[in-house]
Amino acid sequence: MSDQQDAPDHGARSAPPPSHDHRGLGRELGMFGTDPLIGAGLPYWLPDGATVRHALEEYVRALERRAGYRHVYSPVLGKRELYERSGHWEHYRAAMFPPLDTGGEELVLRPSLCPHHAVIYRSRARGHRELPLRVAELGGMYRFERSGTLGGLTRVRAIHLNDAHVFCAQEQAADEAAAALGLIRRAYLALGIRPARYRLSLAGAGASYAAAPALGRRAEALLTEVLERSGLPWEAADGEAAFYGPKIDVQVADSAGRESTLSTVQIDFHQPERFGLRYTGADGRRHRPVMVHRSIIGSAERAVAHLIERYGGAFPPWLAPTQLAVLPVSDAQEGNAAALAERATAAGLRAEVHGAADGSLGARVRRTRLVPYRAVIGPAEAAADEAALRLRDGRRIGPLRAAELVARVGALVAAHGTALWDGGDG
Repeated sequence: MSDQQDAPDHGARSAPPPSHDHRGLGRELGMFGTDPLIGAGLPYWLPDGATVRHALEEYVRALERRAGYRHVYSPVLGKRELYERSGHWEHYRAAMFPPLDTGGEELVLRPSLCPHHAVIYRSRARGHRELPLRVAELGGMYRFERSGTLGGLTRVRAIHLNDAHVFCAQEQAADEAAAALGLIRRAYLALGIRPARYRLSLAGAGASYAAAPALGRRAEALLTEVLERSGLPWEAADGEAAFYGPKIDVQVADSAGRESTLSTVQIDFHQPERFGLRYTGADGRRHRPVMVHRSIIGSAERAVAHLIERYGGAFPPWLAPTQLAVLPVSDAQEGNAAALAERATAAGLRAEVHGAADGSLGARVRRTRLVPYRAVIGPAEAAADEAALRLRDGRRIGPLRAAELVARVGALVAAHGTALWDGGDG
């Protein structure tokens, strides 16, 4: 599959190009905010922003479940000893918050989820039939970013990461990494995101991984194999690897053309060794698993920031804070509008009534310009239990029976795509 096939379809292209970066636009849209009393780099999410984030998280969880991942929860704190064991204390300490002295032990806000998942893996004996074991979590972690680097949702101190770790035999590692890359590409199609480039991030000349050099080279070879098999254009970059191993970084560009890493796939021989992870092989002997780290959408914060800039607030139907706006022409149709909104809500859609008390029909249409679907109900539609459907891109559908309208909009939302309509009427 060529990179061109990762481009969104015509429904995404109909969205207006963003004219602001996400910091201003996100506040204008009422998606998130900040307050000095809470602290720098610690944004709060307003209802519309939380709705987008929740829809994104639920989509990813469902995608992971279908791919054989099991979800867990783990605490955001860990003993300092945990991060000494993982290598974070030695190699990543500058980005960690100072330990909390509890009187008997030092607790640290975690900068990463992988040590916790390694402990979950070793919570009991494992056999080769359990592998690959895919463990996923959308969990909080904390990075001590300097004040001058903080901004909006892209550089924050409290991060909610879509993270997962696959524990597998070495001969399974390339296939698991390739499958993870496939999940990333599938999610990008649903989101209408086009990667700027795929990067193989390496330690580079004069640098080394925490693992033995031979294992670092083996991880590089496996990820190179994955990229070559994918058929995607990619490039190598020295000095961009994690301390425990190389990684595939999926780069995206913001509205100003600045690149950042959104998604990653990594192969790690280091932490399985540090945590003494084992499984019993078919030969009855003990073997060391490989740990494949992967994140489909990276952090919820950075993903939503990118989507705000990508769409300027005109999100794909399944992500839109309000999916259906119901507009009665006059007070006489308020009952029909309320019934349609209730029917849509019962079907799982996010629907709101914008009644005649909110202004003229034209004013309400303009006010709901970012909503994918607007159902207008006048006297004729009310008498026939119908609504005239207007799409965000200007197309007009219908009139449709209320039940059909809800069913068709619901099917488009459930498809998790970027198209506004199925083409049958538009």
